[in-house]
Amino acid sequence: MTHRLRRAMLMATIATLALTTAACSGSGFDSGKSTPQKTAGPASLQVLIASSGPAETTAVKDAAAQWATSTGNTATVTPAQNMSQQLGQAFAGGTPPDVFYVDAAAFANYASVGALEPYASKVPDVNDFYPSLRTAFTYKDQLYCIPKDFSTLALEINTDLWAKAHLTDADIPTTWDQLTAVSKKLKAAGIKPLATADTRDRLGAFMVEAGGWLVNKDGTQATADSPQNVQALTYVQGLLKQGLAYYPKQLDAGWAGEAFGKGETAMAMEGNWIEGSMKTDYPKINYEVKPLPAGPVGQGTLSFTTCWGIAAKSKFKDQAIKFVEAMTTKDQQLSFANAFGVMPSRQSAKADYVAQFPKDAAFVQSADFAQGPLNAPKVDSVLTDFDSQLGGLATGSPTAILKRVQTNLTAALAGTG
Repeated sequence: MTHRLRRAMLMATIATLALTTAACSGSGFDSGKSTPQKTAGPASLQVLIASSGPAETTAVKDAAAQWATSTGNTATVTPAQNMSQQLGQAFAGGTPPDVFYVDAAAFANYASVGALEPYASKVPDVNDFYPSLRTAFTYKDQLYCIPKDFSTLALEINTDLWAKAHLTDADIPTTWDQLTAVSKKLKAAGIKPLATADTRDRLGAFMVEAGGWLVNKDGTQATADSPQNVQALTYVQGLLKQGLAYYPKQLDAGWAGEAFGKGETAMAMEGNWIEGSMKTDYPKINYEVKPLPAGPVGQGTLSFTTCWGIAAKSKFKDQAIKFVEAMTTKDQQLSFANAFGVMPSRQSAKADYVAQFPKDAAFVQSADFAQGPLNAPKVDSVLTDFDSQLGGLATGSPTAILKRVQTNLTAALAGTG
């Protein structure tokens, strides 16, 4: 998991460089010239998606075909082999797809160079989408694109190992103190307590639970070295030092879900994507999902999301907006949830989703207190460095790690990094 994350960050950096080069060379984004729109006759939309697999590809293609048939347009859906690279190259070449997936972690890179059409205000029921997801796709106070779905982190519990340690539902941790206490009981029973990745995309949840985050609310100032963040990483360090939490590499696993699936730990801290792996690779593991334990200031988690981006250079912006609206109706989102396991980004779909997938209730309910990815351009290298520092958290200094992030992030936000 760590390797894939770092490769993804590398490719995002490559895409950013491609976008920046295109913007500076005048191939695109800040020239002040608007692209002539084709409003008469049928539109031919090119749609690029970062598919999770055949199920998603089929579902999106089918939905696109239905929209095309009902509107008289065409929509060609292409699953990318490497989304960041292909999208970056398409923008650099001046031939971007009309509609495409934009990961929240890379969104600001695209928005900052004018690559995206800020169309969201034209969607009538835009406020139905979760506030935290709308924030993830807001740049300089403007909401650009509609979130297609989302994921959150929660606590997975191996119920057989729980029972083996003579634990009951009353022992399910809802606070940090309880997490420490139950982890000690599991350790005493000869069971490794918790598996979690050594990256900000997992450990950042503790920062949120402590009342901290990497930047202030409007994203203009770095707050990495705040007392709240120091408290959070110090707590995680304590878990690691006491053998109450483990990184995947310590368990000979590629990610926490693998360690959990192999029965190496009683708990894992992963998102709803773990379910596909558990069903396919570890069907004999009995488990349940609960919200992450609350920290000093309350509940917190991290959310991960993707939006339907529309290229600023598209010739079919009006039709592209209608396409996105069709892809994000309540019924269509629930259909996608059934097809490939995503959670609807519409608040109005929450009750129906929980009714259909009661085991996922903790994931979708966590949207109410979730923190999205850092929304700022050109911070990829800062975040990658932060991840590398977190890998040595057990023996490192939380204060020193966060001061380093503070310095680097401050420079990046100021445009000097």
